[in-house]
Amino acid sequence: MPGWKTAVSLIAASVTLMGLSAPASARARADMEERPCPVAVPAGTTCGYLLVPERRDAYQSDTIKVGYAIRKAANPVGEPVVFMSGGPGSASIPLTELITSIAPDRDVVVIEQRGGRWSEPRLECPEIVDGVLKDLAPPAAVAASPSPPPVTMPITATPAPAPNGAMGLAARTCKARLTVDLRGYRTQEIAADVVELRRSLGYDKWTLFGVSYSTRAMLLAAAMDPDGARSLVLDSYLPERLPWYDQAMGALRSTLDRLGVTARFDVAVRNINANPVTLATRDPLTRRRVMVRLTGDDVATLLAESFADPEAVPILPALVEGLAGGHTDLLQPLVDAAGGALTSHEWGLYYAVQCQDETPANTFADRRLFTADNDATVCAEWRLPPSGEEGAITQAPVLILAGQDDPITPSAAAAQATENLPGARFQEFAGVGHGVFLSSDCGRRTITAFLADPAAPAPCDAAVAPRAMIDPGSVHFTGAAYTAVGAPWVLAPLGAFALLSLLQVVGGGLTVRRDGLLTLLAGIAGVLFCAVAAWSVLTVDDEVSFAVGIPPIIFWTSPLAVVSAGLSVVAAFRERAPGVLILPAATGLVFAAWLVGWVL
Repeated sequence: MPGWKTAVSLIAASVTLMGLSAPASARARADMEERPCPVAVPAGTTCGYLLVPERRDAYQSDTIKVGYAIRKAANPVGEPVVFMSGGPGSASIPLTELITSIAPDRDVVVIEQRGGRWSEPRLECPEIVDGVLKDLAPPAAVAASPSPPPVTMPITATPAPAPNGAMGLAARTCKARLTVDLRGYRTQEIAADVVELRRSLGYDKWTLFGVSYSTRAMLLAAAMDPDGARSLVLDSYLPERLPWYDQAMGALRSTLDRLGVTARFDVAVRNINANPVTLATRDPLTRRRVMVRLTGDDVATLLAESFADPEAVPILPALVEGLAGGHTDLLQPLVDAAGGALTSHEWGLYYAVQCQDETPANTFADRRLFTADNDATVCAEWRLPPSGEEGAITQAPVLILAGQDDPITPSAAAAQATENLPGARFQEFAGVGHGVFLSSDCGRRTITAFLADPAAPAPCDAAVAPRAMIDPGSVHFTGAAYTAVGAPWVLAPLGAFALLSLLQVVGGGLTVRRDGLLTLLAGIAGVLFCAVAAWSVLTVDDEVSFAVGIPPIIFWTSPLAVVSAGLSVVAAFRERAPGVLILPAATGLVFAAWLVGWVL
């Protein structure tokens, strides 16, 4: 008789064969759950969870849920496309509609990262956001700010006082609160989730689409599942073991050098390091008003991160020039945008991945950028074991897209890494920063053509930038326009001045023979200034330029407003002048002070 070990083996083999021979739909029900889609998605989209082990390398590991969404095409003409967002820790499902527009005639599968916003458990870490804001707060604000409420946790998990400032305390507090095994949240497990999802959905092959960090996960998934990878799209490719932190400052300077503003960048950083800037913004978690104090190195960090924002890229050369000229109020848009960036990641997941997969390849000798300093601090506190090398490679066709103005995942590094992928084709896009498909219509069309035929020629000219860079000479630097966009009421003096100037033209014209000439001239000067200002604003090619300034012609014609105010004062205080003329005189003076003292 066979021994008990042989019997157990035969039973296990039988169970495995039964599972493999079952229909795909039956297999899917065993490891999948349906759920309502958590955000707005295109029609025909369903959402669910993939049930997977937290650690595939651990016995009796906990089961976790990985979120996904599927948009079924009415009449699919090719293999599905599976997309994952970057980060690590960025949400994927909100991009379902955009991915569907790139692949309208295919099934589109969007998978979340384990530990992400739409997975369970969610590795959120608000302590990190609080730590960043406290490290950037002016010293007086830190001393005056109340301590955060204590986090409920076992006494044995309470972190000891730590030397690394607010970020060190935030790192220990977050880690102590998280109840997961952080070793299960790394690229190898994330890639295995992608492989498992294909098998659970019953697809034979699909195209894997990643951006930024997820390019690494998608390439590894293709290497782990070669039979399931028809092709790959890697946007803003992050090669494995790239010393990203050590090269960050050099990559930023290289990008700025290509834009021709490195010397002015150095001036701005040096000046602001000598005289740090304090600005007000909103806490992205509480929406309360907070103050941040920025050194020149902090400003360099904000500039580097801004290359991931399609709206910010066109203004960056002009912004650097303005900062070098002392216009530090121009930092307000970057500071406000940073709040959104702080809440765009699940920081527990971000640091679990970074500390195991990315930071071990770096020395952190240069920690001027606070992103490098923060990540080094957190990883030193978390002490997670480094992952082994993956060496992922695929024989499938690969399209690698890179932004010419991307210091985050530089195109030069992506081009070099392309040589290690036999079926890879590299395409650089002019005038584009991080995340090509998010900002370039040509990039999206290139992906669509590749999906239809990996050998298809490019359908557009990647050397043509989607938007022109704002010429520093085409703006008069001021933060007033950006403020007015968010608070239109600050334009009230302009509205009152324009209205009263029109009334002066009418009234002065009717009384020109009875000492109304000065009133008429004041109104004409005011109307002319307002007309020129309105015309110059309406003819601006790219409204994003208002983030750094206004058309220079407004500055050069501003004497008209001053002349108008002066004439109004003279007309109001001449002998036997009607008392009603005090109103345009006072308005003109207020407007001239507002224009010269704040706007210009």
